[in-house]
Amino acid sequence: MSAIELPANYLDYPQRRYGMDHDRYDWSMLTDRKPVAWPGQARVALWVVPALEWFPLNMAGVPFKPPGAMQTAYPDLRHYTLRDYGNRVGIFRIMKALEKHGIRPSVAVNAAVAVRYPSLIRECTQRGWEIIANGLDMDHLHHAALPVEAEKKLIDTTLEILRSASGQAVRGWLSPAKSESAATLDLLGAAGLDYVCDWVNDDMPYAMRTASGALHAMPHPIDIDDYTILVQNHHTEDDFRDQLCDQFDLLYKESATQGGRVMAISLHPWVIGQPYRMRALEEALAHIMRHQGVWAATGSEILDAWKASQAA
Repeated sequence: MSAIELPANYLDYPQRRYGMDHDRYDWSMLTDRKPVAWPGQARVALWVVPALEWFPLNMAGVPFKPPGAMQTAYPDLRHYTLRDYGNRVGIFRIMKALEKHGIRPSVAVNAAVAVRYPSLIRECTQRGWEIIANGLDMDHLHHAALPVEAEKKLIDTTLEILRSASGQAVRGWLSPAKSESAATLDLLGAAGLDYVCDWVNDDMPYAMRTASGALHAMPHPIDIDDYTILVQNHHTEDDFRDQLCDQFDLLYKESATQGGRVMAISLHPWVIGQPYRMRALEEALAHIMRHQGVWAATGSEILDAWKASQAA
């Protein structure tokens, strides 16, 4: 076989540097950044994010089926009704657990939930919960093959529904299944969003560039959420509790010398809202909240405090 001669510039790569091959944000080590001071000299900002999702019974699954999607032949009532359990029953157990500790979360909501269950949105807003846009529903994903105008319509429709239903500005966005296209961030910036929860590459907020100005990435990890641990990894409820406690303990330790940290907990009411699982969540919350210097806040409150601290 004869050797193939490569062009002289084959190994040239203009984006060869620290970080990713884009200009969305400036790459930096977390330990090298300016320390963050939370309100009241808090050490850890606790950010709880339940998700109110709607999975259509006849999911197209394009370009893939998101976590929690229907699994069997239509009609998959076994999985559909389990997901619906979260919106009918499980979420109210979560509300009770959070109220016990004075925690106001940011709830990620599919616009379809606001249309189908308007009373559920009222239950959230009356408790002072922040509404985060979680896309139209769990079968409308954002991806590279989606035309930009079609994606823009998805975002605009989602925000119009949720802003009207909640009476809030709706400053945060979580894409269904954290799926994005190359245009998503620019479209979110143009729609007036302040932060996005799709990127899981940091423990703290950071600024991202869009065509319409700054958009901020908020730390919304997937490896310690209830679906990942209990459903995907098949760990026990005690494992879930211990992993939340371990996550907090290290962040709390780091905050003693490195400035404020964010502890984000992602919850799915159809998962953690089961009666036999609630004990694990309640024990983890009790462990966290018994520490001095824990500030339970919404995503918008955390972002505003972070920006103020960086500007000081």
